[in-house]
Amino acid sequence: MKGSGKSFAEEHLYLEFSHQMENCIFPLHTSITLFLLSYCDCKDLRVFLVSSKENADVALLHTVLPQDLEVQIVSRQELPVMVQSCCLPVAVKKADNFCRAGLSVTLRHIIQKTYEADTSKKEVLELLGFKKTCLKACAEVSQWTRLCELSIPLAVERFLSEPLKPQSPIPEEMLQLEKKLREPVRVHNDDKIRRQKLKQQQEVEVPRQSPGSGHQGALGESAKPPTENLELRVALSRLRVQEAPAETPREPVHIRKMQTLDLPPLDHLFAEGLYFTLADLVLLPCVHQFLAHICKKRCGILAHLPLIASWYQKIQEVPGVQRAAAKCRVQFLQLSDLLPTLEKQPPILRESPEMEEKNCMHFIGGPRPTISKLMKKGIEAKLSPHPCPTWTLDWSSLPAAVSPEEGKMSTERALRKQQQLNNLVSVVTNMAKPGDIVVDFCSGGGHVGIVLAHVLPSCQVVLIENKELSLVRAKKRSDDLGLSNIWFIQANLDYFTGKFNIGVALHACGVATDMVIEHCTKTQAAFVTCPCCYGFIQNTLKFTFPRSEPFKEVLSYKEHMILCRFADQTAVQLPQERRLIGKQCMCLVDLDRAWAAEEHGYSVQVISMEPESCSPKNNMIIGVPV
Repeated sequence: MKGSGKSFAEEHLYLEFSHQMENCIFPLHTSITLFLLSYCDCKDLRVFLVSSKENADVALLHTVLPQDLEVQIVSRQELPVMVQSCCLPVAVKKADNFCRAGLSVTLRHIIQKTYEADTSKKEVLELLGFKKTCLKACAEVSQWTRLCELSIPLAVERFLSEPLKPQSPIPEEMLQLEKKLREPVRVHNDDKIRRQKLKQQQEVEVPRQSPGSGHQGALGESAKPPTENLELRVALSRLRVQEAPAETPREPVHIRKMQTLDLPPLDHLFAEGLYFTLADLVLLPCVHQFLAHICKKRCGILAHLPLIASWYQKIQEVPGVQRAAAKCRVQFLQLSDLLPTLEKQPPILRESPEMEEKNCMHFIGGPRPTISKLMKKGIEAKLSPHPCPTWTLDWSSLPAAVSPEEGKMSTERALRKQQQLNNLVSVVTNMAKPGDIVVDFCSGGGHVGIVLAHVLPSCQVVLIENKELSLVRAKKRSDDLGLSNIWFIQANLDYFTGKFNIGVALHACGVATDMVIEHCTKTQAAFVTCPCCYGFIQNTLKFTFPRSEPFKEVLSYKEHMILCRFADQTAVQLPQERRLIGKQCMCLVDLDRAWAAEEHGYSVQVISMEPESCSPKNNMIIGVPV
């Protein structure tokens, strides 16, 4: 039965514990997770605190843990082997080969699990936001997820660990959040809400204006602004799901006819705009500790963060937040008396440094000048010969669940996928030795990993994928095959910290290929990657382009981006000449990646898949540590 007690009782939640300070458990990821458990009133997970230090003081833990939560203390050595390979928090069913790792993935799972156990808790499901995508994008590609999941918790932990001085700088991450709260609100169907807001504004203004005055006059000092009441009521109505929604009277004709551009903007109430979401619950424990610290020290930082202070007050009005705070022994600060003063302070809008190089504003456009520039320095796109171009699996003799056709794709696409797999599997099987751990990064539906687990029964295969539905499908195929040498980890690839021997990635999108290669070089593991989506490559916090020293000496960032954009021009429907230029650009981008890996002590080859028609993105980068 869906949501049965037995199924839920077997799932374990592992949280890291380093220390406690002033009624808070650190790291903040653990406090965040415990707060969400209390907000959701989730009882279906057995919680373990994993001590990150041998001599961690656990004597007073009971004073900071949620009052109704049973928690066991364990050491990292006592964890299941699969869990030891991941950053905490981790959720995993006992004796299962499927786990979820990382803050956002784990929190989203807690929300879904709570709702599945009790479908009347629709206010919990609303935490996932419109289309259920809140914090779904991984931190490597989403600046917002990275800010909530990583940057702000780490920044607050650093801030709390350092002596606070009168002139202490405001953490850059808090300024980014303050700036985020100044952004215009964009929500589904906001036009209707903005017309209601205009109607309410005019109802307040009518007594103070002559009958012929304008509709959008400024509010007087003595008038109480109605806009917050309207927007907060709209926002909180989604969380009071058992109440019958009151019918809103239709707006007057002149308001219905008004152009959208002339309507008043909506106030930015919560972290993602108008509605309360998971992002608010992630930020709340961090911001609370930050505000408590600066208020205790009586420094003037708060004066420069009026929107964060206002958000902090509003969030206390959300149903369930006070109850969760009481369970977690959190005593909220009352800043309401300070808000009128804070709102008059000028904002500090320090901009984050741009990723692009400032000296790259002017460059010669188009791929040919860029390619010629490289050729003058002796850099040309050259492919190594394929080590086994005619090798193929005997697909007809393999179980049906091994074939990509089981991954819900057309026959024609499944054939091309088989050809792609022939290329990767032939290389990996030549590399692998009994006992090796092979990681299929960005595994999707498990096309690569399942084949490898089947043909390499003496190796352990690990599938890592951020999308839950894809990984669930892969696990079903694996269970049908009865594979016992395979793990499934739903996580961003950075949350996998285990040792491995070979890393594989088929069509990892954009910088994901570079992340896989870096992950392998750090572990001194061999890698076999087939890049994809070159047009999505761009500088990030972790990566800058070009990657290798020879390319850096010749090309600017924007010139390298020209190669990346044209490397995507290899689709079969394009003219042949354009495809050839696209292939040349693709090879140059991958040559840069190969040379960057060689700078870390690798022997690297760039080859083309056979047949090349198996995919427009048919390059393979093969690296072996020397």
